[in-house]
Amino acid sequence: MKVTLLNWTKDADSILIFSKKTRLSMSPKGYEDIKNLSNAEKEEELKYVFGTIGSSWEFVDYVFLIEGVSRAFTHQIVRHRVGVSFAQQSQRAVDMSEGFEYISTGKCKGNKIYDGTMGIIQDQYKRIVEQGIDIQDARGILPTNISTNIMMKINLRALSGFLNERLCYRVQGEFQEVAREMKRLVSEIHPWAKPVLQVNCVQYGVCPFKNYKECPMKLKGLVKDIDTTGFEEVWKNIYFNAQPKGVSK
Repeated sequence: MKVTLLNWTKDADSILIFSKKTRLSMSPKGYEDIKNLSNAEKEEELKYVFGTIGSSWEFVDYVFLIEGVSRAFTHQIVRHRVGVSFAQQSQRAVDMSEGFEYISTGKCKGNKIYDGTMGIIQDQYKRIVEQGIDIQDARGILPTNISTNIMMKINLRALSGFLNERLCYRVQGEFQEVAREMKRLVSEIHPWAKPVLQVNCVQYGVCPFKNYKECPMKLKGLVKDIDTTGFEEVWKNIYFNAQPKGVSK
């Protein structure tokens, strides 16, 4: 597995700060003034940016190339649909007759039956292609864990939510490895973003997965589940009984 950060928003910290200040004023000069702030001044501004609504985070993008991962993994990663774009290597256009690489995870690593089955699939794929079957049809017998590459563009807000989930202990090892590497690469170029590049229990102090009881953090009593019991009723009472600002009865 290899993750490469191909591109990212330049002057991202200034963009984030400027996007928040547009509530008060908006001008090209204002942006230039922010760019000229000292690092210490920007850090203070970013504390506010990361402590409020995350809409401004959407102005910052990252483009990753993720190589040598299973298609099982890519089937999972494309479930993240908001604030992301994907482009993936095509099995419809790539002939795998000369051999394909595959990913072994968990106890499948070094398992003779697993490896032998992959060899059988390779041989049978080559045979049916030699018989004249189109590779777009022959791909149907290729394994889920065949190695593939995928490119992903994601904005900072989506990346934060992505890492909240995918850095969790409950996530399959291959996905955890990719998530950790994405976090590392972004943290290197944008160290100020580290507070929002965390697993959910670290960033917010609670676990969103109530059914996950095997978490070592929970077993040590370091994190608790989000308890939504009665939340809807409490919300209704607050919403309908609250007095809107600037409105008198």
